[in-house]
Amino acid sequence: MWPDRETIDAYMPTNFNKLFPNTRVILDATETPIHKPSRVDDQSVTFSTYKNKNTLKTMIGCSPRGLVTYVSDSYGGSASDRQIIERSELCSSGMFDTGDSIMSDRGIMVQDLFASKYVHVNTPSMLNGKSQLNAETVVRDRRIASKRIHVERVIGLSKTFKILKRDLPHQKISLGGKIVKVCFMISNFRQAIVSGNACVNGWF
Repeated sequence: MWPDRETIDAYMPTNFNKLFPNTRVILDATETPIHKPSRVDDQSVTFSTYKNKNTLKTMIGCSPRGLVTYVSDSYGGSASDRQIIERSELCSSGMFDTGDSIMSDRGIMVQDLFASKYVHVNTPSMLNGKSQLNAETVVRDRRIASKRIHVERVIGLSKTFKILKRDLPHQKISLGGKIVKVCFMISNFRQAIVSGNACVNGWF
């Protein structure tokens, strides 16, 4: 489900619209634990240094209202966020409108992938050798963090399904990407994570 710009705007939470009105999607990666593969090559491809175990990694996108709007294919846990986005439909023409913006964590460094499409990527600032950030930048970063948490809440909600709580067994690993996608899509039928009072109108 990839809502058009008009739909995103119609259901944009009022405060979100005030601070980051051009946001089309909030992105974050999630990892699903799997049983350790028997083949050494598969162990290497699926090993996540972040989780210190074998996982499948998926990029999740949600609207400012908290609707799951994008679920990428799943890759071995060794894949980087950038690699997943580079191979995804997000880089295809027609996904974004000129002037759209993407909100993500500072670890997702993909500004250059979208610059030619005139799509801005909003991430918290990096220190880049500075001892501290100026006050204006700190305020901006806090605002981004307060909005980016929506995708983290969506991920947390979707991973309450029992099938995602345990390590996926060997016989289900080949279906792992589809299992993750179905669980996240079903989450759209649950109560919205953003209060209706914060929305212009409607449910999502």
